[in-house]
Amino acid sequence: MIVTALAFVPVAIWAYLLFGRGWFWLCRERDDADAADRGTHDAAADSPSVVAVIPARDEAEAVARAVGSLLRQDFSGRFSIVVVDDQSSDGTAGEARAAAEAAIAAGRVRIVTGSAPPQGWTGKLWAMRQGLAVVEAEESPPEFVLFTDADIAYAPQTLRRLVAIARETDSVLVSLMAKLRCVSTAERLLAPAFVFFFQKLYPFAWVNDPGRRTAAAAGGCMLVRREALAAAGGLETLRDALIDDCALAAAMKRQGAIWLGLTENVHSLRAHPDIADFGRMIVRSAFAQLHYSSILLIGAVAGMAATYLAPPLLAVFGHGAAQAAGLIAWALMAFAFVPMLRFYRQPVAFGVALPAIAAAYTVFTIESAVQHWRGRGGKWKGRYQASTSSMGSA
Repeated sequence: MIVTALAFVPVAIWAYLLFGRGWFWLCRERDDADAADRGTHDAAADSPSVVAVIPARDEAEAVARAVGSLLRQDFSGRFSIVVVDDQSSDGTAGEARAAAEAAIAAGRVRIVTGSAPPQGWTGKLWAMRQGLAVVEAEESPPEFVLFTDADIAYAPQTLRRLVAIARETDSVLVSLMAKLRCVSTAERLLAPAFVFFFQKLYPFAWVNDPGRRTAAAAGGCMLVRREALAAAGGLETLRDALIDDCALAAAMKRQGAIWLGLTENVHSLRAHPDIADFGRMIVRSAFAQLHYSSILLIGAVAGMAATYLAPPLLAVFGHGAAQAAGLIAWALMAFAFVPMLRFYRQPVAFGVALPAIAAAYTVFTIESAVQHWRGRGGKWKGRYQASTSSMGSA
């Protein structure tokens, strides 16, 4: 009787996830939802000023496309770009400069030579801070700052939509989850699940609800009100955060409403040709998400096992009611994954593989902890950055 009752735990978990967690799996929070013409009214008289800040470290392969896409924005307000060359060794600055010249817009792009991060700062946040310092030193600082990455490309209407959402929702931060590249087998299997798991952790409807404390953002595209960021204490307040986007979102939500959504208009250019390469992206920050706590790691692994691994095991090896419970839970998780698979234009049959995909993410999370314990946590572009964050583990 007890074993049978335990077999229905995954069913209860998935019932909660489907009906009690902000309907995250429906993928309803999008920049084009309920506003097909969002941002079409963009008269110069009422368009705010915006400066994009791009921290770039060894991004020669992608930065030209990123800068070029921003220079092609259909936005009538004052808009310029600051690229912070974070000690690159591959000609990143030259590629960014060439993109500006090719667009006949060299005057709208400033290249800043970045310095090594001081003690207590992660590399990306220090590069962002250097770019922000340039923005703040302007004679007429902009109303908005767009923090974006050097491997992110924008459709021409995106900036208009970002500003329109900020105004419609009176938000101090608007962030769009860049659509991940989904070409290789590894990307097709793992990319939709990455966003699915992120939405489960931070239901976008809850993020966008001023009455809830849930806060999150996607670091590739974050439009912030400059004065609200200053009121929050600036980037200094999160200088050691490895998951800088969510840390920024939490700080900004204390200043006002924030908004996060999916989009078809912002794309990640970064390729992940195989599972190991994709896994490195997860390994970099997964243990930081657990606050470097061994207890939380154990809880996360147990939770993943109960939620994703137990259903297929029960379905294959169980009997009677236990087997039925496994089949029901497996069907519920596959059903929940369908909207995300459709968003990424992948076969809905991939939903059946979600337990295996979740197992891979669990391995990545354990590996993240192991690397942290070895003093090699948070590796990104030759830097081991977790040492600048909290090293304590419970």
